[in-house]
Amino acid sequence: MVSLATNLVKIIKQLGCEQAFGIPGKPITPLIMEMENQGVNFVLSRHECGAGYMATGYALQNQTLGVALGTSGPGGTNLLTAAGQAKAFNAPVLFITGHPPLVDSGKALGQDSSMFGTDLVELFKPLTLFSARVDDASLLSSYLQHALQKALTGKMGPVHLSIPLDILTQEIPELDMPNWQIADNPISANLSRVKQLLTTAQKPVILAGKGAHRSKAYQELQDFAEDWQIPVMTTPGGKGAFPTHHPLSLGSFGLGGTAAAETYVEEGIDVMLVIGTRLSDMSTAGLHPNLYPKHIIQFDQEEVFVGKTILVDTLLIKGDAKQNLSTLIMQYAPDHSVHKRNLTSYWLEEKSAREQIARKESKNDRLSTANVMLHLRDFLPPDTVVYGDDGSHTFYGIKYFDTLKPGTFYFDDVFGAMGHGLGLAIGASLVKQDQPIVCFVGDGCFMMHGMELSTAVDQQANVTFVVFNNGMLDMVDKGMKIGLGKSAGTTYQYGINATQFGVSIGMDSTRCQSMYEIETAIKQAVETDGPSIVEVLTCKDEVPPTLKRG
Repeated sequence: MVSLATNLVKIIKQLGCEQAFGIPGKPITPLIMEMENQGVNFVLSRHECGAGYMATGYALQNQTLGVALGTSGPGGTNLLTAAGQAKAFNAPVLFITGHPPLVDSGKALGQDSSMFGTDLVELFKPLTLFSARVDDASLLSSYLQHALQKALTGKMGPVHLSIPLDILTQEIPELDMPNWQIADNPISANLSRVKQLLTTAQKPVILAGKGAHRSKAYQELQDFAEDWQIPVMTTPGGKGAFPTHHPLSLGSFGLGGTAAAETYVEEGIDVMLVIGTRLSDMSTAGLHPNLYPKHIIQFDQEEVFVGKTILVDTLLIKGDAKQNLSTLIMQYAPDHSVHKRNLTSYWLEEKSAREQIARKESKNDRLSTANVMLHLRDFLPPDTVVYGDDGSHTFYGIKYFDTLKPGTFYFDDVFGAMGHGLGLAIGASLVKQDQPIVCFVGDGCFMMHGMELSTAVDQQANVTFVVFNNGMLDMVDKGMKIGLGKSAGTTYQYGINATQFGVSIGMDSTRCQSMYEIETAIKQAVETDGPSIVEVLTCKDEVPPTLKRG
């Protein structure tokens, strides 16, 4: 017989999870002690929300379970935003919250998580795929198995278990989780209709979203596009699913979209293959009704948002995008060779604009964010994995920072919690791998969860934080000024010196006001063990590529 906590940690470790993130509290102390005993590294975050973000980044980079811990009451409520962000990424994160002893239920308790206080089980339900309280130690096996199956198979995503302290310490027989992880991904019955539509299509296009990352459909997407010679553009969240310099690439569409993608769409399209995107307002910005295709073929795990944004005939290809694309390639190839498309002309305007931006000189010791993004590509290794935080700085990256290898850029264009990129990058950097990890973050996002960089210092996480500092909430500021004629509540009277902050917590930190300083600082950061800040002072009046949203 062993404690429930012992069983839980054992199973977590068996699933390949070697790091867990959180802040201690009495109700979860037995779990943390068991992690110590069993060799699971407990990463002490500075806020539970940051812990949830780290667990999400760890899960995405490690392609396994992430674990975030919070004590009862406020420890649990602090995790809620992170659960929403994990759900937007379809990240398999197990959120575990503490609970006062079950025998004391109904009494006036500090940090109560029950129906008499802050009901964490109910609060987590809309933000997770499963949320339950383990009221009986004998239920751990079935509850945990159900939670993990929800997290790791099918659409995937976060789950939540609340475990009372007296249940956590109760002894039960040693558990072994059955091997149920081999995913069964049914193939859509509509694939033959895909071939029919493509055979007669004159001007098709692929719009790849975040779901292409989730299913790791990179090679299948490229092979399919090449077989049918279909140009590919990505949503903001799909950035990095297709290499920018591939002959069939149009870059990104929507907010941060390229002129190449816009021009191609404006000329008229008849079939759009939508792969792993809900077609949110950020993804379809600029796609006006007069530009709608005649048909949409939508690859998705579920039908919730199919046919709701663009009201045209839509064919659902339900299931895993990787599996369905693979079947299309093997069984529904074109009947004859397809004429190769040349997209060079569509990139002329974008190329000219980039050349002009690259010649921009600094203004009052502040740099153009667009220009910095263009040069960062040259300064960073090709396999660098970028986690973009929410804000105009990353939309500059979506437009101007080219991805050379698939699966090296992560951004959320649905939930978009400010500051989440910091935690994701830290969690990702704690996975054993050789790829450099970089976070693009604005000063606004930095001030939301910047204290988590202290966690990165403690863990000696190899991650470089590029802080774009213009002293304001830039995306909102410019949206107000252009849409309303003026802005309010968007500018800091006294902003942050991210470099001084970094130095104060023990980080290598450099403030940059020239491209040479950025190049030197980036190369040093990538080559040095441990976390680094590269702070870039950016222009206050530059207009970001985020104004197409209605």
